[in-house]
Amino acid sequence: MRVHESGRPFTDRSGDRLRDWMGVDETTFYDRERVAIVPMAFCFPGYDAGGADLAPPAVCAETWRDRVMAMLKPRLLLLVGGHAMRWHLGSRDVTSTVRNWREHAPLTFPLPHPSWRNTAWLRRNPWFEAELVPALRGAVADELGRPGQAVQAV
Repeated sequence: MRVHESGRPFTDRSGDRLRDWMGVDETTFYDRERVAIVPMAFCFPGYDAGGADLAPPAVCAETWRDRVMAMLKPRLLLLVGGHAMRWHLGSRDVTSTVRNWREHAPLTFPLPHPSWRNTAWLRRNPWFEAELVPALRGAVADELGRPGQAVQAV
């Protein structure tokens, strides 16, 4: 809700974590000339009975996603969370999709959602920060045209 009220995506701890994974600062992250943040829905769908965020309404992506992606023509695509992975890759299992990230790199990186709710997932999957994050940082640095950490071939 805090993010929804701010009017900018990822203005919370999940944004801090995502920027850390990418190796960018907040100014770069919100620079529309360099980074496009395209959520699966342009709204906050609310909470379920358990207090978790509801899924983005399918009608949002069905209505505009293909047109926006065609217009942006991204060279590097970060699929943040299961909903983005399902839409773009047709995958249903976040862990196996992220584990097989090399099948999609260097142009697409499937990522778990950076929410605090996934902290346990990150602890159970230390390979994510050891292997994928350095490759992601290298790809982002290359795309932004600045020197950065080399992409690790693991």
